[in-house]
Amino acid sequence: MPTLLRRMRIPALLAALALVATACVDDGGGGGGGDSGGGGFPSRPVRIMAPAAPGGGWDQTSRIAQEVMEQAKIVPTKVEVFNVPGAGGTIGLAQLANDKGNGHLIMTMGLVMIGAIETNDSAVDLTQVTPIAQLTSEYEAIVVPADSKYKTLEDFAADLKADPSKLAIAGGSAGGTDQILAGLMAKAVGADPKKVNYVAFSGGGEALAAILGGKVAAGISGIGEFSEQVKAGKLRALAVSAPERVASMDAPTMKEAGVDVELANWRGMVAPPDLPADQKQGLIDLVTKMHDSQQWKDALAKNGWDDTFMAGDEFATFLTAEQARVKTIITELGLAK
Repeated sequence: MPTLLRRMRIPALLAALALVATACVDDGGGGGGGDSGGGGFPSRPVRIMAPAAPGGGWDQTSRIAQEVMEQAKIVPTKVEVFNVPGAGGTIGLAQLANDKGNGHLIMTMGLVMIGAIETNDSAVDLTQVTPIAQLTSEYEAIVVPADSKYKTLEDFAADLKADPSKLAIAGGSAGGTDQILAGLMAKAVGADPKKVNYVAFSGGGEALAAILGGKVAAGISGIGEFSEQVKAGKLRALAVSAPERVASMDAPTMKEAGVDVELANWRGMVAPPDLPADQKQGLIDLVTKMHDSQQWKDALAKNGWDDTFMAGDEFATFLTAEQARVKTIITELGLAK
């Protein structure tokens, strides 16, 4: 009898073990990497794409987001950052759009990418992503090397008006915020925006090296990317594109210097297309928790970023309006192909 009972129990035991094994394996990792069923989200490492070379604003934002998510324990998994540089972020955008349904991937992007889509005549645009959230906005700074002959923006603007082709200005990708500001500045002082000698770099580190090395007359980028070099005395800030002076950089506004221009860059995060509703909401919740953390608030203050958070459908509506606005500006400045 004991032998018979053991024989009867073995099939039941094997069936139970099979159920346990199935439950352990099924973490929702099918198809595009999404979660389904009872698995928690995220169930594996979250990856953040910075669609530019290291050293720029997207890279900086991505790595700070990674740090905050891990320090504040926003996610139970590891957070990874990787770079996909080129063409103002549109190479990374195409890669993201092809990874349909992957709920463990988000990409940092912003105003620069909208301009690059137009100037590069990109086959992929922001209708092919899942909007997650806008995070920050940041005003731009115009800087020169510390030993530059240009002491004020008025000095620089006078030479720009005389011959914009003789003043090389370094900045981010073609068609981005930096080039738009250079064009608006030229237009404001009476120069032809199409003749501005704008030198585009795929990463902030490369642009900074060109400015510090005296290979260009000036540089334009977000205030946060130049603030440390200005404080260290290696760069001189001629002006900021804000409506009023900012605490993180000792410089006048462009309007104070007689150049009637104001412009803010912004950054946010998007995900691949075709996400299940629960994964989309999971990413929105994840980024919202990051935004609400004290670590993120500290990062905003340190980098001089304005908190312009909006998520989900609100951000999607904003993206649609921004694409139309930027296309108009780029066309007027003659920057589009």
